Amino acid sequence: MLVLPSELTHKQATVCLRMLVQGLPSQAGPAVVVDAAALRVFDSSALAVLLAFRRASRAANKRLEIRGLTPRLLDLARVYGVADLLLPG
Repeated sequence: MLVLPSELTHKQATVCLRMLVQGLPSQAGPAVVVDAAALRVFDSSALAVLLAFRRASRAANKRLEIRGLTPRLLDLARVYGVADLLLPG
C-alpha cells in the first residue's frame, strides 16, 4: 500500500507523484492501493496527483484503489466532476 502525506498542495505535488510512481512496481497483484487517510491539507493539486497516478497505474495494467478518501476530498472531486474516476465502480 502506498500512502499519501498529510499535506498535498501544489508545492508537494510533483514530489508526491514521483514517489507514487516509483512505488508502483512494488505493488503486487492487479490493484495498487493508495491510502489517503492521512491527507489533511490539500488543494486541487491532490486531485491532479491522484488522476495522474491513476493513468500511470492503468499504463502498468493495474487498477487504482484509493482508501480513506476524506469527505472534503471527495466533495472537491465532485465539484471538479472527477469523483467517478477515483471511486471504485
